[in-house]
Amino acid sequence: MDALSSLADGFAVALTFQNVLLALLGCFLGTIFGALPGLGPSNGVAILIPLAFTLGLPATPALILLTSVYYGAMYGGRISSILLNIPGDEPALMTTLDGYPMAQQGKAGEALALSGIASFVGSFFATWGLVFLAPQLVKVALLFGPAEYFALFTLAFATLGGIASRNQAKAAFSAALGVGIAMIGVDAQTGVPRFAFGEVHLYDGIDFLVAIVGLFAVSEVFIFLEHRGEEAHAEDASKLVNRVTAPLSMLRKTAGTMGRSTVLGFLAGVLPGAGASLGSFIAYSVEKRVSDRKGTFGKGDPRGVAAPEAGNNAAAGGALVPMLALGVPGSGTTAVLLAMLLALNITPGPLLFQSNPDVVWGLIAALFIGNIILLIMNIPLVSLFVRVLLVPPKYLMPAVAMIAFVGVYGISGSTFDLVVMVLFGLGGWLLRKLDVPLVPVILGVLLGGQMEVNLRRELTISNGDWSALVDSWLSITLWGLAIVGFILPIIVGSFFRTNVGKGRSRESDDPD
Repeated sequence: MDALSSLADGFAVALTFQNVLLALLGCFLGTIFGALPGLGPSNGVAILIPLAFTLGLPATPALILLTSVYYGAMYGGRISSILLNIPGDEPALMTTLDGYPMAQQGKAGEALALSGIASFVGSFFATWGLVFLAPQLVKVALLFGPAEYFALFTLAFATLGGIASRNQAKAAFSAALGVGIAMIGVDAQTGVPRFAFGEVHLYDGIDFLVAIVGLFAVSEVFIFLEHRGEEAHAEDASKLVNRVTAPLSMLRKTAGTMGRSTVLGFLAGVLPGAGASLGSFIAYSVEKRVSDRKGTFGKGDPRGVAAPEAGNNAAAGGALVPMLALGVPGSGTTAVLLAMLLALNITPGPLLFQSNPDVVWGLIAALFIGNIILLIMNIPLVSLFVRVLLVPPKYLMPAVAMIAFVGVYGISGSTFDLVVMVLFGLGGWLLRKLDVPLVPVILGVLLGGQMEVNLRRELTISNGDWSALVDSWLSITLWGLAIVGFILPIIVGSFFRTNVGKGRSRESDDPD
């Protein structure tokens, strides 16, 4: 009952004119980011972080804006999947398998309406899961000492490559690169500059917001420049959309599918590093195994649309559980949200629920409001979002570049940070060319410092005894999960990649 009481307080925080307006704006922009192939939720949130700072938003409104973008992008990813057979982001890959055949059969409107309702069901019940599970996880996290936190950060690094990762070596290299970047600056314990090369601007380290905007937003602009604006876009997708409603018989047929997929997606989202992609893959695979007795999956079966959409949206809600309760992101986009929290001087973790209850519960209440806004927005206005697909990238990318430069300069007022941002953009472009995932770099930059602090603290307490890192059942469990999480994609990753089919699947693609 404490959770419900806190949630009621959260609604009092979230239900202000400004916060509802920001949720509406975030949902609208997020749906557009999700609908545009190639951008996805991580890029969408990264691009809008500077905007949140430029607007001078306090912590709660800023988080409401960005999490609404996150949820909106999860909704929007399905639009291009169904109409064009091009997923807006990786979790929407599975939606193409039955969504596009439905569109070819003249049922595009039904598929879009059904996917919108399935997304709502997945997100809505996952947010209730967040309400009840996160406070319980906090109680466990209060038992953590430095050794357990070090093991927890290792678990996050080991699993963020994702279950569909093809090359764990690249994920490990990417994470090591991020930790190396986090080491830049004056060592807080000894006062000795590290990797600064005499440059005083580097004594304070690399601002992770500059790194995130550079790696995601600016690298996207470089990719656009490389292809000279020749990215494919919809030409007549809007003509495919007929009446956007789902028949009652279709909803009855898919109700069980949505329920099963929501549970599976939420559990997948709670696992560090699994994210919405795993939720989508598992939901579709299990539903196909349970329900596909006539071999209709892959040929336009509505259950093949409802399952991945409920699964990936439930996973998005589940991914917020470890981020808020433990300070460890459950997915790529929550890693970017974690950076926003840290930039606002809010430390996620067990004490967050005690020290900033207005922020946490206001955010959770805003997720409920955002879900209702998204459902209302995505059924009648889906034709509008389809038209966004007609906008050529040559008009979008200059806007992305402008937001990145103006936003970062607005935050720091430093031209040096602009140079660093461009360098990160070039680095992000190079890593994408080499098919190296970007999210572990961000995670390394974010958590590298805390990981080092906890390692040093534990070694100081134990007089340099390294076995102290594995002297409790909690740390042993976390180390075990980290090892399994790192090895599992090597063994079962091919199964998920096979199910992805002909959609895009690159190591460096947006994991969320």
